[in-house]
Amino acid sequence: MNIAAMSSRSGPLEPFQALPTVAAVRDAQELMAYPFFSLAKSKRVAPIEFRAGDIRIRVEGTHAHGIATIWDADVLIWVTSQVVQARDSGLSTSRRVVATPREILRFIGRGTSLRDYLRLKAALDRLQSTSIATSIRQASKYRLHRFSWINEWKELLSETGAPLGLEIVLPDWLYAGIQDRARVLTIDPAYFRLTSGIERWLYRLVRKHAGLQARGWRSDFAFLHRKSGSTARLTDFAIDLRRVATRQSLPGYEVSIVRSANVESLEFRVVPSVARAALW
Repeated sequence: MNIAAMSSRSGPLEPFQALPTVAAVRDAQELMAYPFFSLAKSKRVAPIEFRAGDIRIRVEGTHAHGIATIWDADVLIWVTSQVVQARDSGLSTSRRVVATPREILRFIGRGTSLRDYLRLKAALDRLQSTSIATSIRQASKYRLHRFSWINEWKELLSETGAPLGLEIVLPDWLYAGIQDRARVLTIDPAYFRLTSGIERWLYRLVRKHAGLQARGWRSDFAFLHRKSGSTARLTDFAIDLRRVATRQSLPGYEVSIVRSANVESLEFRVVPSVARAALW
């Protein structure tokens, strides 16, 4: 990198003021495909480790905050949706995003009470304190990029102390990924209503792999367990997967259990009318 480029990159970031409305909910495919988040509502401190081919991932949390959860990731979905819509509208964006808590909370289907605001701040703390090391998008599996989901965040106040909103600074790795249209997918807004961590993770994984393909997608329980990063035993994890099939709660998909010899799998088939209405 030349000196001019380094100087430009190290200079101050122009703020990107969040758009008042966003038409579609977008998610980053790499975050959908790999185990980057805790699926538990209780604090998880044990690291997430994942290896597959050239892909290496290690996620670590602090004892104070724990690893960022899949509910905390809603903030990153909001950011992704903002950046994609602004870019599609011909607007400039930045890693430095400015918004009000109300704008974020309403988009991700939360309330706007003081309790909801405090939960949002706790989510931002976990996103900032979670450390990720990954070989994704690196030249070699032996090279790792280490970052946090949020470089920094702060509350903005007027000279009189009145709240003006929040400022969030994204890491280069995430910002570069969501600027690439090929690395982003539209997801169903009903995703935010899913209350189970496994349901949320499974929907994102299936949306990434099955998409809107008529032939659907199938995966065995053992593979799903490894791909989730869950600390649950496989037997307990399997019980949760069977519950998902019973509830039929994944927006736009029908879930069925397929048994072959000693292998148990989940099969996902798109419900065209539901999926296309939500995504297009």
